[in-house]
Amino acid sequence: MTLVQMQPRTASATPAHGTVADAMDTTGLRVCDDMTVEVALSVMAGARTGHLLVCDDSGLCTGLVTQDQLTAVRDSSAYTDRVQLRDVLGDRGPFTSPATAMAEAQHAMRYRRLEALPVVDEHGSALGVLALALAR
Repeated sequence: MTLVQMQPRTASATPAHGTVADAMDTTGLRVCDDMTVEVALSVMAGARTGHLLVCDDSGLCTGLVTQDQLTAVRDSSAYTDRVQLRDVLGDRGPFTSPATAMAEAQHAMRYRRLEALPVVDEHGSALGVLALALAR
């Protein structure tokens, strides 16, 4: 089964200082890790988004995939139409907590050259995404 879940939009504006919880976007799509790359790209195109939060069967966040990442996988010589998101993700992470200071999260994202970072609770459930464009 392939899950796509929408989350309500956060009402707060992005502050100059504060925590990740103040700036994260909770509107992002969540999909199950058994979704194929081709379907994920279609979901992204339909939702006009550049990334998807990926969760396992138990609802735990396993990572985030970007349109650029999935396009590169699809265009590779090893690609088949059976490649699932779990095959693309590899190791879990990186993630951040909603309590993380914005300055720390921004630094980590720039250091790792991440455009977006999943925000998870203490149990590993996805709460939202911190995008670098939101974090400035």
